[in-house]
Amino acid sequence: MPEKEAAYYQALPDGLVLCTLCPQACRLYEGESGRCRGRVARGKKLYTVNYGRVSAVALDPVEKKPLYHFYPGSLVLSVGTVGCNLHCQFCQNWRIAHDEAATEQVSPEQLVALAVEAREQGNIGLAYTYSEPLVWFEYILATARLAREQGLKNVLVTNGYLNPAPLKELLPYLDAVNLDLKGPDAFYQKLCGGRLTPVRKTAEQLAGRVHLEVTNLLIPGENDHQDAIEDLVVFLAGLDRKIPLHFSRYYPQYRLKIPPTPLATLEQAYRLAREKLDYVYLGNVADPKYSTTYCPRCGAVLVERLFYGVKLDGVKNGHCAACGEEVDLIQ
Repeated sequence: MPEKEAAYYQALPDGLVLCTLCPQACRLYEGESGRCRGRVARGKKLYTVNYGRVSAVALDPVEKKPLYHFYPGSLVLSVGTVGCNLHCQFCQNWRIAHDEAATEQVSPEQLVALAVEAREQGNIGLAYTYSEPLVWFEYILATARLAREQGLKNVLVTNGYLNPAPLKELLPYLDAVNLDLKGPDAFYQKLCGGRLTPVRKTAEQLAGRVHLEVTNLLIPGENDHQDAIEDLVVFLAGLDRKIPLHFSRYYPQYRLKIPPTPLATLEQAYRLAREKLDYVYLGNVADPKYSTTYCPRCGAVLVERLFYGVKLDGVKNGHCAACGEEVDLIQ
């Protein structure tokens, strides 16, 4: 598939090209690629080199994203490219984010056709995930428009490191987002090569406009102290206390060899968050009580989850079957 001129860049007087898609603001010489590896400067213009490049496609449970309040028990056709605009030392998908991974060319039309065909298996739409999808901006925008025309849902699983203008353009085509809020600003600088403020701005831009859930991977000694957890919880509660928060258990990956997160740390984070947020979960933890959705009013079980098996027995016509409280679930 031929390279396409990128959106969001400026040609500078000194011959450099400035990428304005994300806060990294890469200033590129002729032939140079941005930090995300998805955009290259040529002839005082910026071009995408990842358009249509697909590294992975799978029909996943929507809970795997993780999204617990968006069509529970459904499947979503999940797709990823290569590259990322952050460089997290603990990256779980580093082989496609930072290495040279095999890809196939798939046009937006072909991908949407696959998603439509997968409806027979219970597919609700497309999830842009695995690597960082926002560095695939032009392809996602084109695909999401076509998917919306076919009545498909568009799901984004992202680090949120995007400037406000491109997010505003993409937002009308998004139905649900799982946003990774990784930790304090010092954590972003030390382990991710980024900053916290742009991600919080993304959260603020998304809240109330799409279905939003947040993931926080807790890493021992780095972002698991009480102050960091309380700061995250207060921020989310200030946006909407109904935003589901997923604390995820860390295991050594890529360049970070710290031992796995103790269960006690995750349980303490869970208790702290439940004081201000209605829906809190623990990921990469076997105990099903931490993946169960409870009614914020009466505490009754609304949704039971065992791995990716889902039981919705506690929800009747969008309300808690026990007390009648309206349930914050999209079904």
